[in-house]
Amino acid sequence: MSEQASASGLGPVGGAVATGREQRVGMLLVFLSALMWSFGGAIARFIDAPDSWTVVFWRSFWAAAFLLAFMAWRDGGRGTLRLFRDMGLPGLLVASCFGIASTCFVVALAYTTVANIVLMQAGVPLLAALFAWALFGERVSAATWVAIAAVIGGVAIMVSESLGGAVSPVGDGLALLIAVAFSIATVITRRFAHVRMTPATCLGTIFAATFAASQASTLAMSPRDMGFLFTFGAVNLGLGLALFATGARLVPAAIVALLGTFETLLSPIWVWLIHAEVPSSRTIAGGAVIFAALIVHLALEFKRQARAQKPGVTGVPTPN
Repeated sequence: MSEQASASGLGPVGGAVATGREQRVGMLLVFLSALMWSFGGAIARFIDAPDSWTVVFWRSFWAAAFLLAFMAWRDGGRGTLRLFRDMGLPGLLVASCFGIASTCFVVALAYTTVANIVLMQAGVPLLAALFAWALFGERVSAATWVAIAAVIGGVAIMVSESLGGAVSPVGDGLALLIAVAFSIATVITRRFAHVRMTPATCLGTIFAATFAASQASTLAMSPRDMGFLFTFGAVNLGLGLALFATGARLVPAAIVALLGTFETLLSPIWVWLIHAEVPSSRTIAGGAVIFAALIVHLALEFKRQARAQKPGVTGVPTPN
């Protein structure tokens, strides 16, 4: 799923200056995280499960297990407990948003294409700006307003198929809910800089697994499907987040967001090459509008950060 869409804006700004070599390593790790996440839809298409809730449970279970092990290795047992304790109410809200988004991603795959889901999520940074303006009165530039309007227009093009009965409205509705949940999580974490990405995401997977266990018809899976579920949870989601959390703190935020667009680009390509899943013309048209708006917005943001950067200060996120 598009964790990058959320994670690219979930880290507080600040930190020590990274050397040129450290920044290159950070860029490589962030790119690898986007590459890892881009295989999510293709992996999910291999899984033969009784219902979507079974997939949600096992993906969330394996992701939570990996993330707990990663934090225990990186921060120790006490450090891991401290990370969860220090999240507070904002961390619980971010975890809830992630739990909703990760659940909707799996369920949406039963109703719509991977392209529909990931392209709609490409507009998360701009939807977050809209929510920040509506909820907290944050200033939005004229250029960002234009980009927000373009995203809304692109989403309308994509959703028009479901309104006309061409595709299931459930899939598009869930894809839009994913984008909204990630946008709200982004706004919360920008307002509360102490919220840490890894424990909040881990708690979100625990929430998702707990709810899915109550809804699944069965949790029994074949060894073959369990192998794919382990990959879907521990490798695709968990390892992807670990790579991101390690690399993003070394790279300016605008570059992190720009590298994250590789997930949006590659996800539809993998399912097309592996599963022959071809997005519709309206999905391509609406997604192109959203993606173009995001790229222009990121380019302007990159220029703004470059002008505002002072000696000894780098705008690096710490999404862990």
